[in-house]
Amino acid sequence: MWQYLKYLLYPFSLLYGLVLWIRNRLYDNGMLTAVEFDLPVIAVGNLSVGGTGKTPHVEYLIRLLKQSYRLATLSRGYNRRTKGYLLAAPDSSSADIGDEPMQFHRKFPDVTVCVGEERMLAVPQLLGDRPETQVILLDDAFQHRSIKPGLNLMVTDHSRLFTRDHVVPFGRLREDRKGYHRANGIIVSKCPQNLSIQEKESIAREISPLPHQQVFFTTLQYGEPYGLFQTETRPEMADASILVVCGIARPEPLVQHLLEKFANVHLLSFPDHYYYTQKDLDKIKLELDQLDGDHKYIVTTEKDAVRLHLLRDRVTGMGLPFFVLPVEVQFLFGEADSFNSYIFDYVVKAMLAAENEYAE
Repeated sequence: MWQYLKYLLYPFSLLYGLVLWIRNRLYDNGMLTAVEFDLPVIAVGNLSVGGTGKTPHVEYLIRLLKQSYRLATLSRGYNRRTKGYLLAAPDSSSADIGDEPMQFHRKFPDVTVCVGEERMLAVPQLLGDRPETQVILLDDAFQHRSIKPGLNLMVTDHSRLFTRDHVVPFGRLREDRKGYHRANGIIVSKCPQNLSIQEKESIAREISPLPHQQVFFTTLQYGEPYGLFQTETRPEMADASILVVCGIARPEPLVQHLLEKFANVHLLSFPDHYYYTQKDLDKIKLELDQLDGDHKYIVTTEKDAVRLHLLRDRVTGMGLPFFVLPVEVQFLFGEADSFNSYIFDYVVKAMLAAENEYAE
């Protein structure tokens, strides 16, 4: 029934797509101005409404660049409870700066993390606070066209390529598929680890990259779960019952990974970027108690973990055995070296161009 009702949304998708098309043409023709900055700026984003695995790709770039350059990340800070530009501080929480920036801040305390809805205004504020900054990563900025990044990376989910999707509300695209033309690099994410050369080539043909574009393929690599607040040994028993609690756009890869390790896996899903309440914790405890077996655990994501920190005392008081499952991206077909060189080449050239401009 939903499949038929969904088609009623198609006219709204056409209208929304038209509005965005006009906006993009205004930027393309110079009628709306995009600001450039005289330092390397790398944007990471997507065409779709979440679920592409963008965050672990940003973290990959942080790990790659932070040893060589003074790095800063700038995000919008989606669903935070504050407004305007804000620099992450030691006492910041996900409510202050958003869950993804808070995740960056916790994992990479030596990297500058800041948020601001108006990126064009936030960059000068960031450089005023941290004038030593050499490289800026713009998180989720593919549609934020008031800034023109030097390198634009677009992430698309292997299971839902942008080429097979439609503009919201009929589909999950934020803009028309042709928006991919703005990308310098395209990353096909969440690929099966055994993706064949034939399928890789087929996807590349389907994407039809422009001459200036490079296409890379990545998969998710899950790490070892660790206790959210407790030091209890990680769950290892194959007969353990696992309750997956998460508020992310696409929990399916996480659930599939756990099903490969545990016989009993149950999902309790919440909306993306969701802030948990005491009522939710009560529901989680009830769901956990109803699972079979003597060994029961709760597994969540790193993004959920930073939001659960807001309820630390309540979670520990209820004795909820939360474990966090970290995830990183892994490049397929030996493309990591090629991608790394691609990034470093851009950064070096951008820094040299800025130095030459100053010299003039």
